[in-house]
Amino acid sequence: MRIQANLPIRACNGGLFVSKQKWIHAERVIDSNELILVRDGVVKMWEEDRQFEVGSGQTLLLHAGRRHGGTDFCDGNLQFYWIHFVVTAEESKGLDSVFDVPQVATISRPDRLIELYRRFLDDQESQCLDQVYADLLVTLMLCEVARTQNGDEAVAGTAAVLAQRASAYIRLHYDQPISTASVAKALDCNPDYLGRAFRTSYGTTPTDYIRSIRLRRARTMLIDGETTVAEIARQCGFEDPGYFGRTFRLEEGMSPLAYRRLYARTHVNVL
Repeated sequence: MRIQANLPIRACNGGLFVSKQKWIHAERVIDSNELILVRDGVVKMWEEDRQFEVGSGQTLLLHAGRRHGGTDFCDGNLQFYWIHFVVTAEESKGLDSVFDVPQVATISRPDRLIELYRRFLDDQESQCLDQVYADLLVTLMLCEVARTQNGDEAVAGTAAVLAQRASAYIRLHYDQPISTASVAKALDCNPDYLGRAFRTSYGTTPTDYIRSIRLRRARTMLIDGETTVAEIARQCGFEDPGYFGRTFRLEEGMSPLAYRRLYARTHVNVL
């Protein structure tokens, strides 16, 4: 079967920007769009007559042909993914009815978007990035941002927005030592207020949410590979493998190794 892929999105190049010192974005005009996803820190930028401060778990879309630059120096420990793309004029008819991509968005599942960036960058680094595949990846990135925007329409109130930002931050940093207090500090809010807002929006505490995200990732890793339980614990943010084992058993009713054996026994196909 031969499939003709005529996508309005054309991927250019991408990267991961990391700065350990104060940095300000240069003023410029470019002929491509740029989608930025902030992992750590705050990006402070302007585009023509608009100013933006985009934090962890948020995206910023810069438009082709519009002058942009930094409004102020960003603090150290800044990390953000970036990717350039163009929308081809001959294939963009009706695009607005399909994609409604906001200029700034708080991503509900930043882990999904990061995975797309990583796949793009891995293939780009290996020099095996096929153009059609690259175009599809960028299209999926824009879909994730657009879908977040649609979900944001149901979110009302400052507390709900804060809870959503906290959820996005946790999904980005679950593999690091984080707590309600550290999330509140990163989002510049009171920990008690964050806890109340989070419980109202998600029906659980930030602490329990962090644990559930870590355990969900651990279940996937136990199923997908041969990584040791100790290494899985570390990669999922559990500093103590013993505590990870006890927490996993309490949640699943079995040890991590028993969970792995059960899945293997259930899903192996023999030809």
